Amino acid sequence: MTDSPSTFDADAAGAAWDLEPLVDGEGEPGVERLLDLATARARAFAERHEGRVAELDGDGLAAAMRDLAEIQELAGRAGSYAMLWFSTDTQDPPRGALVQRVQERGTEIETALLFFELEWAALPDERADELLATDGLDFCRHYLHTQRRYRPHLLSQPEERVLAEKRVTGESAWARLFSELVSAVEVDAPPERGANGAGGSATERVPLDAALSRLTAPDRTVRRSAAEAITAALAPGLRTRGYLFNTLLHDKAVDDRLRGYRNWLASRNLANEASDESVQALVEAVRARYDVPQRWYRLKAELLGIERIADYDRMAPVVGEDEDMPWPEARELVLDAYASFSPELGRVARGFFDERRIDAPLRPGKRGGAFCAYTVPSRQPYVLLNWTSKRRDALTLAHELGHGVHAALGASQGVFHHHTPLTLAETASVFGEEMLFARLLEQAADPASRLALLAGSIDDSIATVFRQTAMNQFEDKVHSARREQGELPPDRFGELWIESQAEMLGDSVELTEGYTTWWSYIPHFIHTPGYVYAYAYGQLLALSVYERYLAEGESFVPDYLEMLSAGGSRSPEELGRIVGVDLADPGFWDSGLALVERQLEQAEAAAREVGGNGRRA
Repeated sequence: MTDSPSTFDADAAGAAWDLEPLVDGEGEPGVERLLDLATARARAFAERHEGRVAELDGDGLAAAMRDLAEIQELAGRAGSYAMLWFSTDTQDPPRGALVQRVQERGTEIETALLFFELEWAALPDERADELLATDGLDFCRHYLHTQRRYRPHLLSQPEERVLAEKRVTGESAWARLFSELVSAVEVDAPPERGANGAGGSATERVPLDAALSRLTAPDRTVRRSAAEAITAALAPGLRTRGYLFNTLLHDKAVDDRLRGYRNWLASRNLANEASDESVQALVEAVRARYDVPQRWYRLKAELLGIERIADYDRMAPVVGEDEDMPWPEARELVLDAYASFSPELGRVARGFFDERRIDAPLRPGKRGGAFCAYTVPSRQPYVLLNWTSKRRDALTLAHELGHGVHAALGASQGVFHHHTPLTLAETASVFGEEMLFARLLEQAADPASRLALLAGSIDDSIATVFRQTAMNQFEDKVHSARREQGELPPDRFGELWIESQAEMLGDSVELTEGYTTWWSYIPHFIHTPGYVYAYAYGQLLALSVYERYLAEGESFVPDYLEMLSAGGSRSPEELGRIVGVDLADPGFWDSGLALVERQLEQAEAAAREVGGNGRRA
């Protein structure tokens, strides 16, 4: 692979993980030791409690839950090490083998403990409520309460054991294969700039993520060529990825049927502690405002000096080029934004750099995108990036560190309440991104720079709120079609993809023929079906929370830190109330969407200030 100046940063190249704290410095043998301990404790736990959960008193239940927490910590440390090590090189066979071994042994532990969840769910409500009132259960009370919501969907213990054991060679195996296939995609993409700053005719072989970053190039020829190259690179494995997707769609349909879920999204909503009705209200509220992205893309066409933008133009900068930003500058900007808001958040964020818990550089075989891994409460979270030295990457860094500080503060709640439901999982990340955005906007030297930032912000809001909702509609179409029509050919996936995108974009964007296959690299459809609406939920929630901060100032900070520190120990509605947000208000989504529209109005005003001429694409 040839690294262009914008995809190689010597300082970022040194930002690599130290995963050894997860396994006490023992590497792979440490993974095996942790799994041995977890397996032995799980077997001992089963010997003590299987068939006798109904006999536990309150103190006995608390003791049992503490034992389960220790087992989850041990297995979670091993699993986190294997997953993170694999993420940095998905083409390395030993790393893949370790992931598989951890999954197999993790399933063994899971099946040994399945009885507890089933016997707890089988308790009469009156008895369960009596036990939940026991002192000393704060570390798991909400978790135990939410687990009982699955009662109508649980199968018998032998059936649950079979499903858990077969998952390793079914759903999990397909998901791993998808990651390996997509990580192996390399694109013969045009360089972002030629000798004179414009796109050249030569190409360079780069990972898919680096090629996708070319879609933010200022030169339309580069964007078009990059899109064509991405389409060409996706073509060889399209049938395989389509078959993989078909298999997982059917696997989920079978699971939903056996468990009695009303629709394909019901299990995800249950996990998110959200009703089907509230999620549908969110989706419909966003779809009703598809005029916002259409209005923006028409303005973008004017700013770019073209009649109508194409799909590959959607993330194009409207004023010059997205600025390069070296890794050290991005690091200090992000840390200063966090520390200025709260010294405590600044301290937690700096720990990611000081303790080598960020893996930044692009590498062949590295998993694409960016994420934060919570790991377990007894250890620290880790962040993965694919750094291309752009200002947008700095916003991604701020975003992922938001997840990171949320994970670090929520760790005090213990393993059962470490994570929030997905619908709240984006709150701290978007909030962190907004803090950095405000800092960058303050530093904008002229109206054109301000317009560039505002344009990037509205692009991101549209991608997060509206595009993710359109992707939810794509998922709805493919899950429904797979259940009604049987296996779907890749062309049919493409048709449904274009239908859902066209509904959002109207006639404001030209959808090219090559774009029909771009559904096939998106990991959320494979790894976490139904996840994508949580992005829209989280973005609208986070914007509302940030708006309260702007209104209240420093007095808001303690409430915000309290919400992050609460982790998932309370319901989404209770967590929202901490920061003054009423998630039960039917008008909540409309108020969040109004904030997105206000961003658009600010971008329109900035365009007028610049003079409305923009630049030629």
